[in-house]
Amino acid sequence: MNKILFFGNERLGTGLATTAPTLRALIEADYKITGVVVAQNEIGKSRQQREQEVVQLANQHGIPVFAPSKLADIADDLSAMKADVAVLVAYGKIVPQSIIDIFPNGIVNIHPSLLPKHRGPTPIESVIKNGESETGVSLMQLAAKMDAGPVYAQQTITLTGNETKQALADQLQLLGTKMLLQNLHAILDGSLTPTEQDDTIATYDQKISKADSILDFNKSANDLERHIRAYAGWPRTRTTINDIEVIITSSHISHTNGTSGSLWLENRQLGIHCNKGTLIIDSLIPVGKKEMSAQAFLAGYNPS
Repeated sequence: MNKILFFGNERLGTGLATTAPTLRALIEADYKITGVVVAQNEIGKSRQQREQEVVQLANQHGIPVFAPSKLADIADDLSAMKADVAVLVAYGKIVPQSIIDIFPNGIVNIHPSLLPKHRGPTPIESVIKNGESETGVSLMQLAAKMDAGPVYAQQTITLTGNETKQALADQLQLLGTKMLLQNLHAILDGSLTPTEQDDTIATYDQKISKADSILDFNKSANDLERHIRAYAGWPRTRTTINDIEVIITSSHISHTNGTSGSLWLENRQLGIHCNKGTLIIDSLIPVGKKEMSAQAFLAGYNPS
């Protein structure tokens, strides 16, 4: 029975939930999971911080959980487990080469993009926000440089242009889990060797901040509709309607035009004119309230 150490929380984007399908599938496939390693600042449980699904699953199966401030602090513990390989899904920190070298077959990483495109922390948000037509999953050998390791396998999916952040993450996570199970035996027996990435065509995605949540109506309605889907969960999408702060949770576009930032009210619909087109709001959360339809907001707040 092969021994596996697991790194990461399986949340492929900030503000997302997961059922921890990769760790669950490895357990169900009778691999021996020697431990689960998560980042130290993610182990707590508070009103603002959801306990990680991988931690819950590990606890249910009696798997030790580690949450070090630095991986070097548990290097001896990791070595003592004598795992054949490690699997990493959304660990969120660079793993030093000294830790990678502990494992005879290295660390296998499920990355939710078609590497070398979309290296970095926000590949799911980026493909939605950019309006790209495809993305996919790369099964790669982890390297100390961010997302630069050689690739064992890739699979592409076509995007519809309607994906939400959570839905796309769920789709890619299930695909990545399937790819891992299909290829792990060949990785372990050495019959599958990875192919180096072409660094010259690599692209990098940046971290998202809370400031990115504010809508800019000098952009097109198309841009803002994608923004809303890409930033669902966190940092979400915020604006002000007649001095009322709101989070927009879903929308669609109209090709009507008007003064950027001004309201559009027709047929019990609420919209905001953009630089090009109009963003029609389907649902939103007024500050301090629960999510509601735009029609309910119009009835209760009567913007004009």
